[in-house]
This record gives sequence, C-alpha cells and structure tokens, in this order.
Amino acid sequence: MQTPGGTTSSGASSSAAPPPSPSGGSSSSAAAGPAVWPGPLPHPILIADRGNSRILEVTPAQQVVWQFPAPAGLPAGQSFVGGDDAFFTPGGGAVISNEEHNATIAVIDYATRRIVWQYGHAGVEDSPPGFLDYPDDAYQLPSGDVVVADIRNCRVLFIDPQMQIQQSWGQAGHCVDQPPQYLDYPNGDAPQPNGDILVTEINGGSGDSRAVLLTAGGGVVWNVQIPDVLYGSDAQLLPDGDVLCADYSRPGRVVVFNPLTGAVDWTYDVQSGAGMLDHPSIAEALSNGDYLVSDDYRDRVVVIDPETGQIVWQYGHTDVAGTGSGDLNTPDGMDSDIYHELGA
Repeated sequence: MQTPGGTTSSGASSSAAPPPSPSGGSSSSAAAGPAVWPGPLPHPILIADRGNSRILEVTPAQQVVWQFPAPAGLPAGQSFVGGDDAFFTPGGGAVISNEEHNATIAVIDYATRRIVWQYGHAGVEDSPPGFLDYPDDAYQLPSGDVVVADIRNCRVLFIDPQMQIQQSWGQAGHCVDQPPQYLDYPNGDAPQPNGDILVTEINGGSGDSRAVLLTAGGGVVWNVQIPDVLYGSDAQLLPDGDVLCADYSRPGRVVVFNPLTGAVDWTYDVQSGAGMLDHPSIAEALSNGDYLVSDDYRDRVVVIDPETGQIVWQYGHTDVAGTGSGDLNTPDGMDSDIYHELGA
C-alpha cells in the first residue's frame, strides 16, 4: 500500500449538562466548511498546549483565532488542567479534551468557550464508575457517546451523555493483550467512519506496541505489532488501509505500515538537528497528503511532506517553551478544523 504522497522512501535525510449533539446543537458556529489554504497546511488546526493548560486554534498563517480558556479566564467554578488532546466533536460545535494528568475529560462549547460536560474526578485516579486513571484520546462519537482510552486502568470506555458507561473493552487490573476482554495499556482509540475503533496498546512503554482494529461491537478485525517503534502512540488508520503511527521516543519517528503484511511503507527518522523529533505523541494525515505531528518535547507542531521527508511548516519555537506569541509548551495533541470558516 502507498502513502498519500505515493512514496516509500525514508525521511532520514531530513458534572454538567450532556455534551452538545453531534450536529453541534444551538451552540454550533459551524458553517458548510472552511476555506482551503494552498500550501502544506490546508486548514486551521487545534493545538492542545498541555504545558500551558490551554487549547489554541491556529491558521496556516500562524494566527491564533480561538483559544480556551478565553483571555478573561474560566467561568467561576470551572477548572482546566493540562489538556492532553483536543478534537472537534462531530459537526464542530464543541471541542473535547482529556486532561490526562488531572484524570478528567472536558467538552467545551466552541461558541461560548464554557465546559458543558465533564467526566472524572479532578486529580483523583481510580477505576470505579465516574473515575479515570490517565485518560487519553477522548472523542465524541456520532451517537453522542464519548470513547476514551483509560490508560492505567487498561480499558477503553464508551460513556453516554448521562455519564453512564455503556461498554468497556478491557478491565482495570488486567493489563494483557487479549482484546476486547483485556487490553494492554491502551493510549489511543481512533474512531473510523464505519464505526470501527483503532486501539493502540503501549504495553507500559516496553517496546511491544500494538495496533488493534475492533468493530463497534468489539470484534477483532486485526491485532498487529507496530513495526519500527519503541513506543507507538495514537495510531491512525489511513484511507488506503495503512496505519500511521508516531513513536513517542527520542529521537522520535513516524511510520506508515501495512497492518496485513507488517511491511513498513514510509518512515520519518531524523536522528539529530532541526529535523529530529523528540517524543512525538500523535501524527495525523492532512487532506493534502502531508502529515501533521505534535513534537511534544521540542515545543512545536510540525507538518512533514512525505514525498521529501522535510518539515514544511511549524508552529512553536523549537526547544523554547513559552507563552508568548508563537510559543507552545509541550503540545501533546492537535486536530484539523474542517468545520469553521475563519479568516486567514
């Protein structure tokens, strides 16, 4: 299978109301679709700026056009700590973010920038209903339910808008690779258009990371070891059936592989210098075929052209953590905005 760019060469040279409805509800500011910018970044992106406990929306021209919390701060009684990932809910009416180090999930109304739904107990890591332990990659599904990888509880949970667990893959205290009954420290749970879920298991970061594709009902489509990575993070399924995965290591890598054969079709593996990645936590394919990568410990989000193996766009100053203009601090997640018409 080919990557979107068609190459196989290495890049080595270079407590609230239910969440908004899937359509966004009355709070949605979503339009028919945003303008598409020419160049390496076709849409604005969300960035979960974990070290600064904020979420930014940045245009391809590197302008911040939306942020949470708002400059005036959070409404009374609300808190937001960390923000490890940020994804739009279906329709773009809200943003969902898992606060991994705060053991909570928050759904944020895009228009009002208020938390409208929250699951977990802030700062309390546990496994009974209502509790989480290192939640990662929370997504809202088209049904309105939320799916989240509850890493240290070794499970993937499906939580309805009334905060009831509708389904659990895995069981707290049983961290082995026997899906769906047991999972081995899942840190990713990417939903697919047909209802399947791509789960990433990190095996405690021991070097045996796996990608597991399950149907909505928990049937195993395939379960494979992720090749050429030390710590596979947040695997994503590409339209051609290949899998894109970041290696949360230093130097970090990005790989594209065929899950049916195990063949590695493309690798970004720069060992030093400006192009080196340091603990990239997620890579996503953009609509133009480039790859968007959160380069966590180098305080930047980058776009990599798979044909040239070069970084062709970035936001954040390399190796400079800060809060000033253009700065990030340990960005740990991002999402492309395909919903809102925003100025360039």
